[in-house]
Amino acid sequence: MEPTNALSISPVDLFWAAGPVGKAVMALLILSSIWCWFLILESFYGLTRLRRAVRLARKGQRTKLSAIFDAGVEAMHQPIDQETAGERRQRVLEAMMRYARTLLVRAEGGLPNLAVIASVAPFVGLFGTVWGIMTAFSGIAEAKDTSLAVVAPGIAEALAATAYGLAAAIPAAFAYNRLVASFGRVAQELSDLLEDHAVKVLRGRNLKEAA
Repeated sequence: MEPTNALSISPVDLFWAAGPVGKAVMALLILSSIWCWFLILESFYGLTRLRRAVRLARKGQRTKLSAIFDAGVEAMHQPIDQETAGERRQRVLEAMMRYARTLLVRAEGGLPNLAVIASVAPFVGLFGTVWGIMTAFSGIAEAKDTSLAVVAPGIAEALAATAYGLAAAIPAAFAYNRLVASFGRVAQELSDLLEDHAVKVLRGRNLKEAA
């Protein structure tokens, strides 16, 4: 008896063995996975640079945060009549925070897109799963045979689509949660730094006026 050819579970072989719809679903998920890792690296790079800028700014060195501090100084030199010291401090801080929010958004890169991949990829994979099961039942109807050899290709296509979907969604969900938490901590550190700088700027101005 000649041995039967076993169905390969290699991701590449499963892709080429799938039908047109299955190939389209898997190709979309492969592209999503590649894009996911690009977004992760982009956001991680932005986070690393921002952390370093905050650390150096605390040491008094000029960084890309210097533009934010300059915005605070500029706001301080635009006095408003009958403005209290607390109102001036709040205005200076808000001027710096506007620049800081822009900087944070730029550092985050495509971070929100990771949430999209994490939530959508499993459903795209589920669509491929359903289509693969439909293909398996169609094969049973055409062959009028319920043997494993008939249903195996369709079932394999269905499970492969599920695996591709999870391969895209799991890293995206994990990285998104970790990066969001990290950016939140850096944003808090930056906010504390700006509040300290606002107090320092106003104290320096008051000393000059007293002199």
